[in-house]
Amino acid sequence: MAERNRLGEAAESSADAAVAELYAAHWAGLVRLAWLLLRDDQGAEEVVQDAFIAVHRRWGSLRSADRAAAYLRRSVVNGARSGLRHRGVEQRYVARQAGGGTASAQRIDRSTEANPEDRAIDVEATQSMVMALGRLPQRQREVLTMRYYLDLSEAEIADALGISAGSVKAHAHRGLASLRDRMEARS
Repeated sequence: MAERNRLGEAAESSADAAVAELYAAHWAGLVRLAWLLLRDDQGAEEVVQDAFIAVHRRWGSLRSADRAAAYLRRSVVNGARSGLRHRGVEQRYVARQAGGGTASAQRIDRSTEANPEDRAIDVEATQSMVMALGRLPQRQREVLTMRYYLDLSEAEIADALGISAGSVKAHAHRGLASLRDRMEARS
């Protein structure tokens, strides 16, 4: 019995160390990814925290420690999708309670205190690009964000989103064409 407890403690200790290394290497990038998908500081941090908790909890069942970063990215993307669905439900509920209008006409103000990241994004050119990116369909937005912000390969994006590399190429191509059209229309 004591031997089994020592083995369990050793496994937990290795998971703690490995997740601490992953945290140091990937925390900031994953929070930025989640923010670009959610546009909500607190929600982005919560999504990333949940992803790290899930990795720690499942550390023993991961096929390879090298796959942990991909697992984290996939968890963050899925968590952001869930957050967006929840936000839509909230907005529809608020619209119904207010007695009219559509949910999109009655947006919930989710602004938070400005931080250095927000101030950096505040540059007009970046702001218009982020707005145009936000108007893209979800899959195109996810692919372009992972490709150009996180600098991931097509294979890594495909793995994170659970789609084929060909689908990644198609979504990237369509998303870039749409962004190009929108940015040229602003000029």
